[in-house]
Amino acid sequence: MKRLTKGQMRIFAVGQLGWSTLSGIISASFVTFYLPTQNDIAGGAIQYIMPGLIIGGFLTVLGLITALSRVFDAVTDPLIASLSDRSKNKRGRRIPFMQYAAVPLSIVTVLLFCAPVEEISSWNVAWISVFIVLFYLFMTMYCTPYNALISEFGKTQDDRMYISTAISLSFFAGTMLAYTPFVFAGMLRGSVGFAWSYRICFIILAVISCVCMLIPTFFLKEKEFVDTKPSNSNMFKSLGATFRNGSFRTFVFSDIMYWVGLTLFQTGLPFFVKVSMKLDESFTMIFLGGMTVLSAAFYPIVPKLVKKFGKKKLVITGFLGLALAYVIAGSIGVIGVTVIPGIVYGVLICVIAAFPMALLGIIPQSIVAEADGYETGEQIKQS
Repeated sequence: MKRLTKGQMRIFAVGQLGWSTLSGIISASFVTFYLPTQNDIAGGAIQYIMPGLIIGGFLTVLGLITALSRVFDAVTDPLIASLSDRSKNKRGRRIPFMQYAAVPLSIVTVLLFCAPVEEISSWNVAWISVFIVLFYLFMTMYCTPYNALISEFGKTQDDRMYISTAISLSFFAGTMLAYTPFVFAGMLRGSVGFAWSYRICFIILAVISCVCMLIPTFFLKEKEFVDTKPSNSNMFKSLGATFRNGSFRTFVFSDIMYWVGLTLFQTGLPFFVKVSMKLDESFTMIFLGGMTVLSAAFYPIVPKLVKKFGKKKLVITGFLGLALAYVIAGSIGVIGVTVIPGIVYGVLICVIAAFPMALLGIIPQSIVAEADGYETGEQIKQS
């Protein structure tokens, strides 16, 4: 089998730029769009669903929808993994799934923000529920095979580190793109209104994302680089064997905690900026962009640090650094912006989080890519 050239690895990473942009839109804007602040409402935002803790006194409607959709996502992950493993498509086991999912995923992302009734309505709840489930279904159809290719394309330690670095950079670039509506929506708002100022931005980003996700499916021929023989292993037996490995369970738990923390940070950043820091929402993009650029500056030294200190110590360092950044974010409401200006909090968070983000953006993916001794479907679940 051939090895990917560095140029082909960068083409592969473009796919992550696409899906991370769409994922970032959901993380950054889903809650702020459907649970607007009072200032947003004064600026023309519409309340499409009932706000507040109205389900059992501890859960919002949007929270329940999101929780149930993630349960659905967890169930479909191994199913898609198994279908991909068993695929007999002549173009390979992964690329066809990615190609079929790219367009519907992009369309569904936009439709998720197009609730049909311009006021609080149960129809809007039904609309959001359907399209958030479809979003996670098509996201799984793209990302699960994509993540499997990370380990299948990474045939050497250098290849794995290069792929991990490339997709980490593209992930943060996609996340940064996802925050651009906080800058450009304000420029459109006077002409098209609050909701459509964001929807237009989402449409443009969805088109860009769709093209990015399709690029590796057209420019990389999977069978030239990967053994595409269908797997006959039983999905449940494979998962059982995988989870009996204590090291794997430890890795999965830490990886889940990382993504939970990252998602909470991405979702809460607009609120931190607008409500806690008392800054214009455009600073959301400025802070994230600054953190991304600074984090990227650390990327060249991460492989050298891995050789010197090992991956375990660096991953722990990354977790501790992010924990400190989260503590600072949480302290805004306690200390207040009268003592420390909001912009100072933002700069501190960006500077402190940049290096940990570089570590955790590269090393865990490299660990996954190096894992062996499992069938491909089990490698997918590690991703």
